[in-house]
Amino acid sequence: MNTSKAKVDVVLGLQWGDEGKGKIVDVLADNYNVIARFQGGPNAGHSLKFGETSHVLHSIPSGIFREGTVNIIGNGVVLDPIIFKEECIKLEGMNIPVKERIRISKKTHLIIPTHRIIDAASEASKGKSKIGSTLKGIGPAYMDKTGRNGLRVGDLLAADFRERFEALRNKHFNFLKQFDFKYDPDTDLEKWLDAAEYLKNFELVDGEYLINEELKAGNSILAEGAQGSMLDVDFGSYPFVTSSTTTCSGSCLGLGAAPSSIGKVYGIFKAYCTRVGSGPFPTELFDQTGEQLRKQGHEYGATTGRERRCGWLDMVALKYAIMINGVTDLIMMKADVMDNFDTIKVATSYVVNGEETKCVPYDTYAEVTPIYKEFKGWNTPLSSIREEKDLPTEFREYIAFIEKETGVRISIISLGPDRVETIVR
Repeated sequence: MNTSKAKVDVVLGLQWGDEGKGKIVDVLADNYNVIARFQGGPNAGHSLKFGETSHVLHSIPSGIFREGTVNIIGNGVVLDPIIFKEECIKLEGMNIPVKERIRISKKTHLIIPTHRIIDAASEASKGKSKIGSTLKGIGPAYMDKTGRNGLRVGDLLAADFRERFEALRNKHFNFLKQFDFKYDPDTDLEKWLDAAEYLKNFELVDGEYLINEELKAGNSILAEGAQGSMLDVDFGSYPFVTSSTTTCSGSCLGLGAAPSSIGKVYGIFKAYCTRVGSGPFPTELFDQTGEQLRKQGHEYGATTGRERRCGWLDMVALKYAIMINGVTDLIMMKADVMDNFDTIKVATSYVVNGEETKCVPYDTYAEVTPIYKEFKGWNTPLSSIREEKDLPTEFREYIAFIEKETGVRISIISLGPDRVETIVR
């Protein structure tokens, strides 16, 4: 009988992505034997900074910089071999032994070049209804997965892989006939095939067996989500969402771990809100305050470079995300961005169709007016503070309010991008 108490702890974003998951996974990674990405693709941009080194990871788990960790790319991920190879070569240039530290599930689906073409053609056809795709081929790859047409990493080992690859390309060319969109059918073809060969040098595994063997051996696992809960394909602001399950349940789907194996659920949120691309954003600021948040927070997409939309903290959406994820520990990011604000606001409810509510409305297109509670700003530089006792009273009051409203403790406070700019409570 297995008496191991090893669990899969989950780190995920509670807003619309860009919450700072990469830094937190890197901070927590010392406590785990295994770091595993469970969904998303190269539309993720997990930023890590330590000392003079800054790095953005798109496909590779954020534990890659920690010695002795196993980094698993799970079956719920969609992987672009070209981007993966480029990432690995950069890391190898930093003397990171990627082939030793990375395992890839054979059931991980592959993004092929024509997925990107479909993504661009589809987005261009939508005109004003664009969802703000990163054009990385993510959505079309997940469409092939659910449509049972996709290619998986394990297929690279098949004797007839090239035939399977060409069959999928031909399906894509037929699909593209519906669009008035010009493209080169052989874009990145040779580059992709070369990168696919590179991928075969890695340890390709039955990920679900590996995860459960690690648990049985008593090894702790940290599951790393991409994007954010409010971009979940089921529970996010549909249709302005990503194509995968970004919530806690996605860690079971994307790794092959049983629901009973889930331990802590770390929910990461910014002390304010940001969003990239289209879709509802009730607390968005279109004034000088919004611009100040963007500039001081360097709010530009790590993957796309696009300006992020900025606004006040949305407690309605935050409580919703905590509820559907079963969050056990909150992690607050980037409070230092608001060091110079005299007044800070938090949306505590909405007015929808003339009625006040504390629920996220089903109708993505509903006109939502936030009702705010105001707080006095702390007007103190937070990034140099290392002890909780030294935090200004106004900031502590802000934390206490969030904890009371959500019923969940803020266990980590990040006060800057560097590893050391972190208070573990």
